[in-house]
Amino acid sequence: MNKIRKGDQVIVITGRDKGKRGTVSQRVDEDRLVVDGVNQVKKHVKPNPMKGTTGGVVDKTMPIHQSNLAIYNASTGKADRVAIKLLDDGKKVRVYKSSGVEIKA
Repeated sequence: MNKIRKGDQVIVITGRDKGKRGTVSQRVDEDRLVVDGVNQVKKHVKPNPMKGTTGGVVDKTMPIHQSNLAIYNASTGKADRVAIKLLDDGKKVRVYKSSGVEIKA
């Protein structure tokens, strides 16, 4: 079970974009996530008249490693860790480590 999933609010805890918040829009592979507004790079694009695209410099969001992210706890306003809790009926749910409150996703 992944501790950070698509649609979660996350905060960057280390690196160039430290302190930025965003929503996970895509999981690229087991370790890397695409977060809206985080890890933006400039990419030089050639024009392609067959596709109707113009050339130039475009902003592109690149994946970031999940170890550089932490889930954002809205009740405390800070980054938090995630624990997996086993319920009585055998279901697994994600909870915040600091408070034990279930994460709604």
